[in-house]
Parts: sequence; C-alpha cells; structure tokens
Amino acid sequence: MDKSGEAYWRATLGLLTTVLIIWFVVSFGFGIILQPMLDSIHLGGYPLGFWFAQQGSIYIFVALIFWYAAKMGKIDREHDVHED
Repeated sequence: MDKSGEAYWRATLGLLTTVLIIWFVVSFGFGIILQPMLDSIHLGGYPLGFWFAQQGSIYIFVALIFWYAAKMGKIDREHDVHED
C-alpha cells in the first residue's frame, strides 16, 4: 500500500475508533454503568439514566450517523477517493 493509501486508512480507522468510543460511552456508560448516578437528575420528569437508555441514546446514535457520514465524506475528498 502506498503512502496515500496508508494515510487514508489511518484517517478512516481513527474516525471509526472515535465513533465506537462514543457509542460505547453512550450505550454502556450512560445507559448501564452510570445509570444509578444519573437517575438523581431528572429530564422531562424522567430520571436521566432511564432517558439515556430509552430515548437519549437513540437521538445520539442518529446524530452520530450523520456526523460519521459527513466526516467520512471529508476524508474521502481529502484523499481523492470520493465518488462523483
């Protein structure tokens, strides 16, 4: 693999690592591990831990999909592997 290919994959794997860390923190961190602590805070009448497990994680995951697509498109354009 040439230097530009290695740089492309390094950027892509860095982005994937970031996305997976955010996914893990939101789903397991806020929804399960920190849930008892977050339940002391209420959002819209519901405990924050419950909100993350039922609603908040979905909103964050949808936003994460759009953010990932935009960042991946930017990486593709920077390395000239984008589709026309």
